Amino acid sequence: MPNEDHPSVFDRFAERATALVSGAVFFILCVLLVVIWAPTYFLLHSLNTWQLIINTITTIVTFLLVALLQNSQQRVEKAMNIKLDAIAEGLADLLAANDQSKDVAKLRESVGAESTGSS
Repeated sequence: MPNEDHPSVFDRFAERATALVSGAVFFILCVLLVVIWAPTYFLLHSLNTWQLIINTITTIVTFLLVALLQNSQQRVEKAMNIKLDAIAEGLADLLAANDQSKDVAKLRESVGAESTGSS
């Protein structure tokens, strides 16, 4: 399992894909796809085939993006939890320095942080 200093190839790819799809360029490409697709009805003359084309494209893109975005969300959530644990630990150290051990225990219990022995 890669650590935070050396993300895996997939993690780096997912991060780049997240940055791409959350930007205006991707949105414009999506709008352009619909604009190009809409008049193809007159070429196909079949409503079912016409709808199948856009449904297939959007389903595949959605399927792949869900996996990529879930990966990015999971990494962001993990990083946020690490930061919150560090804040809670710092607060626990401050409370311990002021001889409020009862509050330290409550804090660690409420955030789920384990005692690291630093307090």
